[in-house]
Amino acid sequence: MDQIIHNARFAQWLSDNGIKEKAYYYWLHKFRKQAYAQMHLPSTEVSDESDISFADVSIPDRRTTGIPKVTEETTVEAIRPVAVIKNADMTIALTNEVSDSLLSHILRELSHA
Repeated sequence: MDQIIHNARFAQWLSDNGIKEKAYYYWLHKFRKQAYAQMHLPSTEVSDESDISFADVSIPDRRTTGIPKVTEETTVEAIRPVAVIKNADMTIALTNEVSDSLLSHILRELSHA
């Protein structure tokens, strides 16, 4: 029903403005084509002259720089958990900031482990 009303109003507008329907669609097509051509779409082409540069990054060896190794004990102490869940394979430290949904998900996964 809405389409019929739309078509009737559209036909009335065309008639009131002295525009033929074919001319309307012709110009609509031209304007859309021109607007599309003016859009700044990101290019998906890879150019030969690329601005990508690479840098060597050296990562120091822990053994020679004295950086302490992160262990379960140091991680748990740094977090200051209110609860710790330990399993044979893992340790999970929980803080007061844990959301109910995350805690439910963790407990559900632990029950299947």
